[in-house]
Amino acid sequence: MRKPMIAGNWKMHLTRKEAGELASAIKKGLDPDLKHEVLLAPSFTNLETVKNIISDSKILLSAQNMCWEEKGAFTGEVSPLQLKDIGCDYVIIGHSERRKIFGETDETLNKKIKSALKNNLKVIFCIGETLEERENNQTYRILQTQIQNGLKEISKEDLSRIVIAYEPVWAIGTGKTATPEQAEDAHIFVRKEISRLYDTEASDNIRILYGGSVKAENIDELMAKPNIDGALVGGESLKADKFLRVIHYQKVLSK
Repeated sequence: MRKPMIAGNWKMHLTRKEAGELASAIKKGLDPDLKHEVLLAPSFTNLETVKNIISDSKILLSAQNMCWEEKGAFTGEVSPLQLKDIGCDYVIIGHSERRKIFGETDETLNKKIKSALKNNLKVIFCIGETLEERENNQTYRILQTQIQNGLKEISKEDLSRIVIAYEPVWAIGTGKTATPEQAEDAHIFVRKEISRLYDTEASDNIRILYGGSVKAENIDELMAKPNIDGALVGGESLKADKFLRVIHYQKVLSK
């Protein structure tokens, strides 16, 4: 049984004070009997503040990005050693905003994944197609390319420390959401591709999150799908009451 994960990506928002208040509210509102994982990904400047607040809870800490190098003359970058030192459990790699705005390539992301795993950081690896690619019926080709290149030379053992997040780029921050059926179809394809690259066991065990305008109003429908193992949440994770509703999605029989 795959353990669901609800992850909040706070992007470039919040001061340390605001981040601390939000983390405290989320921690306070969590059901103590919650069985699935909850993860917070604040900006670099807020990592230590949030870590101090959640340290006595089950909430996991993630960075939003990292450099593939452990140290050196890389002005403005943050290394996996620094993330591990501050207490990160995970790092998000390949978010569509990193790909689109900052020009990160599959090859660069593959180097980052390898470096993160080497330094005992687990990975949320993001993949997804643009609206133009979807309209041109290229969704599966894009996902296949991103998976193959991103996971190049990653062993099956290391794959167990990776969570994949499917994010249709056209649904991020736009208010548009893939229908549960569209999301499920993409997740099924990703799972089949993992099976092809590795084996059925790896495919059955890997967790695949959905990301793209996830809200309190649509989380139940999304989580009812058998191949959706959680959510990578953007704007809705900046509001404690809304994010807590996402975290405490309604239990469904398929889970």
